[in-house]
Amino acid sequence: MKYKRVLLKLSGEALMGDKGYGIDAARLRYYAEEISEVVHAGVQMAIVIGGGNIFRGIEGKEQGLDEAQAHYMGMLATVINALALQNALEQLGVHTRVQSAIEMQRICESFIRRRAIRHLEKGRVVIFAAGTGNPFFTTDTAATLRAIEIGAELLLKGTRVDGIYTADPEKDASARRIARLSYEEALRLRVEVMDLTAFTLSQEHGLPMAVFNINEPRALYRILAGENIGTLVCA
Repeated sequence: MKYKRVLLKLSGEALMGDKGYGIDAARLRYYAEEISEVVHAGVQMAIVIGGGNIFRGIEGKEQGLDEAQAHYMGMLATVINALALQNALEQLGVHTRVQSAIEMQRICESFIRRRAIRHLEKGRVVIFAAGTGNPFFTTDTAATLRAIEIGAELLLKGTRVDGIYTADPEKDASARRIARLSYEEALRLRVEVMDLTAFTLSQEHGLPMAVFNINEPRALYRILAGENIGTLVCA
């Protein structure tokens, strides 16, 4: 495999499958199988998962909730998803640890950087939950932060499309995929696949980011094996 240690950012919405809410069991198992394949190939895998399938802080604010409170509710939703993914992975024989940025001693570990790295070195998948533990930060930013902290070689952003395009491919048939993009170009174009804070943090620390279609079978394995799929954002 081309990469030894990586972090995968998976949105909460991805777990919904064809449902409008919650977790689709078939979709959850599919992701677990994709992750299991690369782990058994020797890749050290960390994951940050969102909570948009259950609750989004932005939507809570629009409903009149206190903004900070709404963000904390969204963080708790990511913990639910992390526990569900942990269960799906362990059913496939993949040893897994959930680490939360908000202390929850009875259900998972608290985030400790050195412990997370040790888990990875032992071949365990580490799922980081509760974002950064602070309101007003997205799980995109949390994924970038955790990837830098654990020394990941690549940040993976799984989406519904196979990379970054010149226009929305679901609306513009002439849109073409961009195979490689610099941080500066991504910021200038205001690419919406990750928030600007995440792009800026990646740029400052020289963390390359791969955007790809997580729903395409074996795409995760292929990109970690070095195939030129998706879009690579780098220096």
